[in-house]
Amino acid sequence: MTDFSPAWIEKLVEAHWLTLHSVVVLAGLAVYAIGSHTFAQRRHPSAAIAWMISLALLPYVALPLYLVLGNRKQGEGRPTAVLPRPPGPGAAASMADQLAAALDLPAEAGFSDFQLHEDGAQARTSLLALIEGACHTLDLCSFIFAGDVLGSDVAQALAARARAGVKVRLLIDGAGYYLGKRPDTAGLARAGVQVAFFMPPFRAALKGHLNLRNHRKLAVADGIHLWCGGRNIAAEYFCGNAVDASPWTDLSFDLRGELAAQGQIRFAQDWAFTMQQAPDANAPPVPAPDSAPGMTGRIVASGPDQAQDTIHTLLLSGCYTARTRILAVTPYFVPDQPLLMALVLAARRGVKVDLLLPRHSNHRLADLARPSALRELSAAGAQIWLAQGMVHAKCVVIDGGLALAGSANLDGRSLFLNYELMVAFYDRQIVDSFAEWIERRLQGAARYHARKPGLARELTEALVRWVAFQL
Repeated sequence: MTDFSPAWIEKLVEAHWLTLHSVVVLAGLAVYAIGSHTFAQRRHPSAAIAWMISLALLPYVALPLYLVLGNRKQGEGRPTAVLPRPPGPGAAASMADQLAAALDLPAEAGFSDFQLHEDGAQARTSLLALIEGACHTLDLCSFIFAGDVLGSDVAQALAARARAGVKVRLLIDGAGYYLGKRPDTAGLARAGVQVAFFMPPFRAALKGHLNLRNHRKLAVADGIHLWCGGRNIAAEYFCGNAVDASPWTDLSFDLRGELAAQGQIRFAQDWAFTMQQAPDANAPPVPAPDSAPGMTGRIVASGPDQAQDTIHTLLLSGCYTARTRILAVTPYFVPDQPLLMALVLAARRGVKVDLLLPRHSNHRLADLARPSALRELSAAGAQIWLAQGMVHAKCVVIDGGLALAGSANLDGRSLFLNYELMVAFYDRQIVDSFAEWIERRLQGAARYHARKPGLARELTEALVRWVAFQL
């Protein structure tokens, strides 16, 4: 009779440890290969190499992490509501329309009453006005919804509209909910607000989706009034908090019209996914476009629910076609090599490239990971500006003909992992207003001057960039 005592097992492991270890390594690599093929996980080459090396050298750590964090795209094919599509490529179609058609983006939609918020106070006033003006439906999505003074004001306004008979839905990211003081969601529910949490951490971990967070930020009233940008619902993004009385520099805007309906449809899709419902049951009717819509834009969503890396592709296209100016602001600058090279080549061919960053962001890893890209971009002739205080705004302006503004940072997490939402604007007046907003912040910023790093610093930067922002 075979002896399966602990001593026998220990002796077996000692005799065949290399074979057993090899089996674990091969199993980990097989899981990676099968998962990448089955769920269409198209990764950047450096991210793929990072996973494979980790699975080979540290399989007992890397394999559990891969099972929890490894999925980048949803394999089950998320249902979507019908959005108006741009015309097919043809002689009459603009380059923007051709690219939008290739990426399956919605058509340009009209809007009016555009307002770019100068500061957090104006953003707060506009958000509360949108909420208080809702008559039929009110949808709000945020990565963070804090239970601080700002969050309490917004929560009270949401509850008041729900009590007045408005259909109010609040979608908070399941991980972002735990960042900072939590809001009184039970009180909101009692008032009639429908509250949902996007992929709660435990459930997401079981599906390998823990790394995929909903970073989209928008509020839509009655399908006609949109508030959007980079601000979470927390005091630091608007008016300052108990730790720091100075508010962060952030960017948001609001508008009215058909473009707002695209935002509401996008919210309805995220809500249906969270509630495991068919999106058609929640998608509102799209209001008829104005007879004279004036300005146009389009909602640009990116993330695991999109077949393409939409925002990344639009940025690459914009950088390669830019002729005179690229102006960008982002809190975290850790681009992948293709995007960095697109910016570098633009600067080398004479395009004026200006990049505004915080001197020190709220994420130390992001600050450790960015110097290599900054040195390369600076050497190509780009001007990099470092602002005092935290800058959380996200916007890219290209040639006065395109402005992309919303929730996406210029780093791998935003461009390849998170659910993000940007709005593309094409009207010269609107695009110029974004450029002027950024330029006013450049005036108080200091020029970045590259310094050659030591070997230890360079290795640290590479490790942080490779691991923290690629996986």
